[in-house]
Amino acid sequence: MEFDTVEIDIGTRRPEVLLNAVDAEDLGVNPLDRVQIRWNGGTTIGIVEVTEGLVPEGTMGVTERLAHIDGRVDVTLAPQPDSVRYVRKKLDDVELEADELETIVSDINENRLSDVELGAYVSATYANGMSLSETMHLTDAMTVAGETIDWGDELVADKHSIGGVAGNRVTPIVVPIVAAAGVKIPKTSSRAVTSPAGTADTMEVFCDVSFSLADIRDIVAETNGCMVWGGSVNLSPVDDKIIRALTPLSIDPPGQVIASVLSKKRSAGSTHVLIDVPYGEGAKVHGLDDARELAEDFRRVGEDAGMRVECTITQGTQPIGRGIGPVLEARDVLAVLQGDGPEDLRLKSIRLADILLDACDAGEDAEDVLDSGRALSRFRDIVAAQNGDPDVTTDDLQPGSERAVVRADRGGVVTHVDNRLVSDIARRAGAPKDAGAGLYLHRRVGQEVEADDELFTLYAENESKLDDACSLEQRTETVRVRGRDEALVERI
Repeated sequence: MEFDTVEIDIGTRRPEVLLNAVDAEDLGVNPLDRVQIRWNGGTTIGIVEVTEGLVPEGTMGVTERLAHIDGRVDVTLAPQPDSVRYVRKKLDDVELEADELETIVSDINENRLSDVELGAYVSATYANGMSLSETMHLTDAMTVAGETIDWGDELVADKHSIGGVAGNRVTPIVVPIVAAAGVKIPKTSSRAVTSPAGTADTMEVFCDVSFSLADIRDIVAETNGCMVWGGSVNLSPVDDKIIRALTPLSIDPPGQVIASVLSKKRSAGSTHVLIDVPYGEGAKVHGLDDARELAEDFRRVGEDAGMRVECTITQGTQPIGRGIGPVLEARDVLAVLQGDGPEDLRLKSIRLADILLDACDAGEDAEDVLDSGRALSRFRDIVAAQNGDPDVTTDDLQPGSERAVVRADRGGVVTHVDNRLVSDIARRAGAPKDAGAGLYLHRRVGQEVEADDELFTLYAENESKLDDACSLEQRTETVRVRGRDEALVERI
């Protein structure tokens, strides 16, 4: 059938076409079927959506991804891509070959899979797992799907945390320590997906984080490091598309996590990578055995990809640092760099930096670099190179003006701070979109409290979001306080 074309915005990033219901019936297509489109500029594939009235009969709406198509076109039903057959294989728990994973990754990259098909793929990897061989092949395929950086150095450092722990903003401390010690560390980081802040969100409090590859090269040449948003460059772009499918399901298949992380690191030209694997109640990895298994798989896949990967297994049973949310985490980071700040954030940053420096044979002690002020100086250099104010102080970083204090309703001992609830409440308050939103923890696990002592303070940038956060807090137990005798029994 032949159609006239008109560009139409239906809020999608996929190569979709909109057909009138009458035309769809005549053509014999249903929603999410594929059609082959021929026009004077070539041939392409579109995914069908059907409407009763958004486009008239005889006209096909084309979305932004297909906006290059114009004029009169010929449309026929197209077969499913081979990757759909491979997704079905994975749903049947059949191990996929390298070429099959390459095809899936290619079709995801080119937006040839519908949302349902992509959801089926991530569900299959979650339900049936991935073999080490599949994870290695997937890492390779995801790496070559985007751009790569060659720094021309034999040693380029990087780090990544599996996540799931509120706060834990060690990267803006580790990077300047490592860079000041003479090791190149170009860090590309993510924005928050389900947390109140990602490293990119926190760094954006200080400076710009969106740069081209050419800009990143200049920043690293000047400072030996950077902390930029990975979404501004085309490194392992399939990862971002898979994450969008994983997020609504709140799942993180281990094989997919390994491939996602290491494909990003390999694309960024990293040679020596540190992976932080937090475990415990409320973290993404619950048990020590699971953490050890994941760490070993990271090492083996990293070796196959030509990288030296070191893993550290850390406690993830409560937040790291005091502030949760972009501005509050930025205050903690700057305080630690200045020689103050939360002790747990300081100690973890030093530990991770030491492991990375040892792996790189840097011959430097992370604590010395931090205490000497060299890390703070390098951090300010990076902020300046990324168009920020290098002289910013903690007093300049003010959280939201709408505030509420949550107090203990009885005396006792803090036995648990729930990572997930801390993150949920901070997001209800507006983080990370509202940089000043979040919460500040006044008490840690093991500390004694009296009735009416402050447990944490909530911050928001408008009253309605503060009310929403308070409403969730009142229905839950974010900070668990037990009577002294009860707590003693729980600890035995």
